[in-house]
Amino acid sequence: MRKRTQILILIFFVAICIIFMSLNQPERFAGIEYDVRVVNGFRNNSSLPLVIWCSSNGDELGGRALQEGDDFSWSFKTNFWGTNHYLCTMKWDERRRKFDAFKVPRDIYRCSLFKKCSWLVTEDGFYFSNDEVNWKKDFSWS
Repeated sequence: MRKRTQILILIFFVAICIIFMSLNQPERFAGIEYDVRVVNGFRNNSSLPLVIWCSSNGDELGGRALQEGDDFSWSFKTNFWGTNHYLCTMKWDERRRKFDAFKVPRDIYRCSLFKKCSWLVTEDGFYFSNDEVNWKKDFSWS
């Protein structure tokens, strides 16, 4: 009888562990490839480029000076821990803004349809799209 009780307790413990892991499982997103693209959507700024510099968890992706219509893009695979985070700094004239180009808790779902996270930067703000057809303003420069 005692051995049977121990087995039931062990089964109960394993079941609780499985339930807990299924509720908090960043690993189910591990290895999924995403494309991130930032596009200069300014109009009539041919003389003044939009400067972008991006990094991820301390690793520099580098930067570029984007003329009208130019883009800066990269692809990556999500890690086991779900900690992928890409931070970009944008500079245009006197304006400067840092923003999260990709952050796992926010973007694994909203980019999930096409695994594409696109940003269109314009004079009035930053627009997000996961299909580059439908754009939604996420925030302004200030």
